[in-house]
Amino acid sequence: MRQSSALDILKTGQNVFLTGSAGSGKTYTLNQYIDYLRARRVPVAVTASTGIAATHMNGTTIHSWSGIGIKDELSDRDLTTLSRKQFLADRLKDTAVLVIDEISMLHAKQLNLVSQVLKHVRKNDKAFGGIQVVVAGDFFQLPPIGSKGETNREKFAFMSEAWLDAKFHICYLSEQHRQVSEAANGGLDLDDILNQIRRQEVTFESIAALEATFDQNVDIKRTRLYTHNLNVNSINDKELAALDGEMMRFEATSTGDSKLVETLKKTVRTQDDLVLKVGAKVMFIKNNTELGVSNGTMGELIGFAAVKIDDSKDSSNDLIEDDDDSAESETDKNVKGKSKKAIKEKPKAKKPTTQKMPVVRLNSGREVIAEPEEWIIEDETGDVLASYEQVPLCLAWAITIHKSQGMTLDAAEIDLSRTFELGQGYVALSRLKSLAGLQLLGMNEMSLQLDPLARGADKRFLVLSDEADANYSMLDEESMTQAHEKFILKSGGTLSKSVIDAYATLQKKRREQQQAQIDKKQKLGNQVSDKSDSTLLATRLLLEESLSIAEISQARQLSQSTIMRHIADLKSQDPSLACDHLRPEDEVMTAVGNAYVAIKVANNPNDFNDDGSIKLRPIFDHLKQSIDYNAIRLALIFITP
Repeated sequence: MRQSSALDILKTGQNVFLTGSAGSGKTYTLNQYIDYLRARRVPVAVTASTGIAATHMNGTTIHSWSGIGIKDELSDRDLTTLSRKQFLADRLKDTAVLVIDEISMLHAKQLNLVSQVLKHVRKNDKAFGGIQVVVAGDFFQLPPIGSKGETNREKFAFMSEAWLDAKFHICYLSEQHRQVSEAANGGLDLDDILNQIRRQEVTFESIAALEATFDQNVDIKRTRLYTHNLNVNSINDKELAALDGEMMRFEATSTGDSKLVETLKKTVRTQDDLVLKVGAKVMFIKNNTELGVSNGTMGELIGFAAVKIDDSKDSSNDLIEDDDDSAESETDKNVKGKSKKAIKEKPKAKKPTTQKMPVVRLNSGREVIAEPEEWIIEDETGDVLASYEQVPLCLAWAITIHKSQGMTLDAAEIDLSRTFELGQGYVALSRLKSLAGLQLLGMNEMSLQLDPLARGADKRFLVLSDEADANYSMLDEESMTQAHEKFILKSGGTLSKSVIDAYATLQKKRREQQQAQIDKKQKLGNQVSDKSDSTLLATRLLLEESLSIAEISQARQLSQSTIMRHIADLKSQDPSLACDHLRPEDEVMTAVGNAYVAIKVANNPNDFNDDGSIKLRPIFDHLKQSIDYNAIRLALIFITP
């Protein structure tokens, strides 16, 4: 089904399941429909199954919006309590359209709860209390997390009672907007292979095409995708340890209910104690329109810039719970993010201070400063139940396939040799735009398999989508327009052209303001580059006075490794740089030079950085630790061109 056909069906007010392969434009179509509703003043609630997915839609989680929180079931008392919360009740009663994105990651029990709450509050026994519900997603993505021992049959949302009651019209998008066609070049299309996987009819030619990428050289800025955290952590830790750049440590802060904080941590792709060094490959883990970055934006950390940080939100200023273990219902505990226990007040907020924050050069070449971001869980009145704040970066030499969901990658090195879950291979491969960006290190017998239940459902979805497409295509333009207008008026919206035009003008203005903010941040990034040039100049002036590394380090109040990095950059820019007084003794130069040549000849990919330079660790190991890192690094400045 085309996007335009799906939009026509959505506008009739029918409950819709919007699906399709990765890159088929599900999010784009949703946003088109949301704008259409808002322009006509139809109350629409935009939600998603996870906090990360919600940021893509500029919405909230369905758990927060509906008031179900982290519960798997609701008692009559719970429902009564929820209905008495005026803010929540008004919101659920006023909503005409509910959008739930990434439905594949919402547990069947939780979808049932959403319908149960809406029925109770709206006093309407129809599915979801009689409002239009639009769910979107792809059940070939990895399934929701469930209780130990639960099968996918028990977890998939399409197996829930609420799904059956809703009688969703299926809109299965067929257009492809992510994968790049390679057929024109005589090659096999990645889109064809993905569709073969979806049908579970993968040909020998497709397998051969995937295996042939083993020897393919992909972009040095590639992402490495692995099935297990152990592989990912090992690679990232090893790569970070091999860097000799300046190291900075960023500690997360959290407030509120401990269980909800843990829930936040599971959705946030970073660490409580984040260690970064200059040269680290990093990935943004949260959308930020002002910076012009999104979840999955990759780059390299090139330095740290002083930024004014407001400590007024620091955890030292928040309310904390006493360690009293007296019994109390979970509902009462979490109503406003604090229990009825004794509350202690910590010291007053601190004044804004200056801290060094990571400067990231994006793969696009633009430079941005990554400042701390906050993830929160709110109750129905907007009170914060839990918050988690950290620099929105994670190490990204490698990431798990689970964490890659929702990303679009230009290049990736993927290892499926230890695939342990159905659908992992499909999720990993569908992140890419083309086979040209793939280096597949290995597969096992499960790598290209999909869950049989999801496969059976998908076949049925395709049939139902074709039927819906055929039925609606029989309507003439006038009948379709009447159906659209009828739903708008039924939902309390307006058909006034002046109102619709005013919304379009406002949206245009917002886009212009957003672009202006991005341009401002880009200008800020250029200023960071200028600062980088000025700091190199400061080192050069001291170098020309024949000062030693230690003396320059002391004068600049920077680490010796940072000063040596400055000298290496300066030397690459100007081979005639006045630094001969720093040249190591001939014995050291000869030993390092021999090690350099030996490693170059061996040509082991693991011995090289992404930019083609040799890592320090292989040279250090080759010399059997007879020469320290600083001496090796200094010698390399004079050896390498």
